[in-house]
Amino acid sequence: MKSPAMNIPILDLKAQYAAIREEINQKVLAILDSQNFILGAEVRALEEEIASLSGTRFAVGVSSGSDALIISLMALGVGAGDAVITTPFTFFATAGAIARVGAELVFCDIDERTFNLDSERLREVIERRMKRKPGRAGSRGKKGRGGKRTLRATGRRTGREQAGQLKAVIPVHLYGQCADMDPILAVAKEYGLAVVEDAAQAIGSEYPSQRGVKKAGTMGALGTLSFYPSKNLGGCGDGGMVLTESQKLADKLRCLRQHGDTKKYYYKMLGGNFRLDALQAAILRVKLRHLNAWQAMRRERATTYDRRFAESGLVAAGLVKPPVAVYKNCGITNYHTFHQYVVRAKKRDALQAFLKEKGVGTSVFYPLPLHLQKCFAYLGYKRGDFPVSERAAKEVLALPMYAELTPDQQDYIISCFKQFYGN
Repeated sequence: MKSPAMNIPILDLKAQYAAIREEINQKVLAILDSQNFILGAEVRALEEEIASLSGTRFAVGVSSGSDALIISLMALGVGAGDAVITTPFTFFATAGAIARVGAELVFCDIDERTFNLDSERLREVIERRMKRKPGRAGSRGKKGRGGKRTLRATGRRTGREQAGQLKAVIPVHLYGQCADMDPILAVAKEYGLAVVEDAAQAIGSEYPSQRGVKKAGTMGALGTLSFYPSKNLGGCGDGGMVLTESQKLADKLRCLRQHGDTKKYYYKMLGGNFRLDALQAAILRVKLRHLNAWQAMRRERATTYDRRFAESGLVAAGLVKPPVAVYKNCGITNYHTFHQYVVRAKKRDALQAFLKEKGVGTSVFYPLPLHLQKCFAYLGYKRGDFPVSERAAKEVLALPMYAELTPDQQDYIISCFKQFYGN
């Protein structure tokens, strides 16, 4: 078989490392010399810098983005007997965290354009699960303190005697673009639900909230970040962060991440080992200095893709570029940080195979919605329950996207698309 003209990975971390090798190596050696590996000064400094970047009061470093979700739910007291709503079109960790704390997992479909949680469908999901008194079908439930509605889930059974009481909602800022948070927050407030933002793919992304421009992860009670190596700000291993405006929640998170202790060998609550290590924090602090430049370069690469796809005629032929919300006169720069550049394509699987033959790396985020995953079969969902998510899973394709991607590489990728659809 003829060798491809180019080999373009979907992500080139080696190119990123080559540009900052000396900075990273010096920091790593300094940590090794110190022999201080868990939490400590580097973690505290990173927390302060991430809080400043995000425009929030507190940031608490944890062991991974997945653990950030788990510890956030623990801090809110979510557990057995509760229910949490999220999207079925996201990485497993979002739903997995809900299940792992013992809460009932409730799915809500996504917006057709943005792939993020649909606020109108969110209200519908809540309404379907509200307590309905005998003889009062359609009752909206009692109002408690502050006009918040008290809910008891009814809907789909999961093998338990009674479905869980709705406690929280987790919107996901997928691919680097914020969910439409104002209506989500309004619905959550109306029904007394806590909001935990999954911002694992969206560090620095901005949203024109009614309270001014807000960064991803700072609009709900808690927001979670991931520093998995492939993220826009990625470490050399696992790492995560929880953002919050609440002193009380920040203190609780710090307690929970260290087994629940307030001082050594004295435990206030049942926590876990969710600590961020100093080595990852030190590496992330080096990379953080470059993040704004990298984000700008990602936006430039996305603009190049958009222009070249339009010029090629592929958009007119049915290829769908990533939708980007445009907010006028609100000072937004990072409305989309393009953790992934994701198109919707006809004959997606055949296209992906063709691009692989041509040396172009791609990925599908995500090929099977979570409500159809075997591990969640106990929830009783079936194919057709969330049609927008199911269509997206059949059509989405992530293309190479990183700051070091060159114009020649992008031109080659576009030419491969033209070859495939031209044939």
